[in-house]
Amino acid sequence: MQIYFDERQQQHSPKAFLLRGKVVDSPERPERAEAFLAALAQGKHPVSAPTDHGEDPIHAVHDPGYLHFLRSGHRSWSAEPGASPEITPNIHPNRHMATKPSGMIGVVGWYTADTACPVGANTWEGAYWSAQTALSAADHLVETGQTALALCRPPGHHAYHDMAGGFCFLNNAAIAAQRLRQVHDRVAILDVDVHHGNGTQGIFYDRSDVLTVSLHGDPSVFYPWYAGYAEETGQGAGADCNLNIPLPRGTGDQEFLDALPDAFDKIRAFDPGAVIVALGLDGSEQDPLQFFQITTEGFRRMGAAIAGLPYPIMIEQEGGYPSPILGDNLRAFVEGFEDARAG
Repeated sequence: MQIYFDERQQQHSPKAFLLRGKVVDSPERPERAEAFLAALAQGKHPVSAPTDHGEDPIHAVHDPGYLHFLRSGHRSWSAEPGASPEITPNIHPNRHMATKPSGMIGVVGWYTADTACPVGANTWEGAYWSAQTALSAADHLVETGQTALALCRPPGHHAYHDMAGGFCFLNNAAIAAQRLRQVHDRVAILDVDVHHGNGTQGIFYDRSDVLTVSLHGDPSVFYPWYAGYAEETGQGAGADCNLNIPLPRGTGDQEFLDALPDAFDKIRAFDPGAVIVALGLDGSEQDPLQFFQITTEGFRRMGAAIAGLPYPIMIEQEGGYPSPILGDNLRAFVEGFEDARAG
């Protein structure tokens, strides 16, 4: 399996994360990618730098004002008296406030869904190359028909059309899906991260050409809290083009695998030209943001099951945070996928 990754993604190195009211070190840090690369090297998987596709494919998904904020907001923020090294909002619009302000502190809240996505001096550079990584994997799939893994960091599935959130800035899966739409009439995204892909859902919620399917922790008690419920099925032209399968705390290997056939049935009924797997490894039994109890062998079985879908598939990395078995989990998923496809 071809792997795409660019070292410039590592320039994004967030420091702060608000967890249950406490400021702690961000788990979305460069060592995540280092663990992934070390594990994949053991399997002798080739790693290539992505091609620079420019900003047009990103603009095809994201709001121009939001992209301007990501590119230049840190300079404006740094000019504020007493500003912190990273942009972190202290106010967000809510259901009673709907006017975009001009002041920088208000603009930050407008373009960020939560405090989990601090913007540093090099965040745009890292996010930009993460998106290019996804685009190159999509191109590889089109050009060769073979699966590629986009080792995206920072991740993307919580990023909306015009808003960052949950460690995510550019929605890599959505950008890749839009790219694949140039070739295929229909594209499906299967998100197996422990957190609901709320940004991806939001981007495609009223479209019928991209199916979004997400298996994730029950949002009534887990991030992102306000989206990811089973009754969310799409709207307008996108009616019945979104499937959420929320699962309870403590879900293990078999419970997760037992939920996959419903996702597969939805994808087969949609009959896409290609499938993007948004791969989160944060369902691990040892993940620091623990909610599920999936083992390394469970990820292997998950990869094998997904490989059975009869469509061209690309894999795009989402969550999965530092633990002793983080790299093992990625390698197990990839090996399970490869073995099943080879067989």
